[in-house]
Amino acid sequence: MDKKDQVLLSVRELFNKKSWLDKLKMEEQLNEYKPSEVHCIEFIGKNKDTNVTKLAESLFMTRGAISKITKKLLKKGSIESYQKADNKKEIYFKLTEQGKVVFNTHEKLHQEIQARDEAVFNQITDKQYNAMLVFLENYSHHLDKEIEKLNIDRK
Repeated sequence: MDKKDQVLLSVRELFNKKSWLDKLKMEEQLNEYKPSEVHCIEFIGKNKDTNVTKLAESLFMTRGAISKITKKLLKKGSIESYQKADNKKEIYFKLTEQGKVVFNTHEKLHQEIQARDEAVFNQITDKQYNAMLVFLENYSHHLDKEIEKLNIDRK
């Protein structure tokens, strides 16, 4: 196995392990919500005037999938929809008090996860961080170009 394959395999294994551990922690306290619902709540909580299109683009999902998720969140009472006075066509979302509880619980869990992993990150030098960030940025940019080549509308 060459170094490129080792890096890709290691990234995939790392992502899978982290996802599994994080999922266990999240399910303990947010078991009434699916991960996609929590991610929608997170985005709405961090961004003003969120609509289906913004959610779909940021979460790499279709607008149809986001519509289904937001309908569930509306039914659960976690979000509410609104329209702007100057644009009656577009529907936006904001968190309800219940949604803010979910948002804050999720943020607290993220902080706990970061604290769990802090021992590893404390050992990394600025030079190592910079090298990793350059790699990740370059790879992400490459994947963006590949997505553009496919001319796929994620909406």
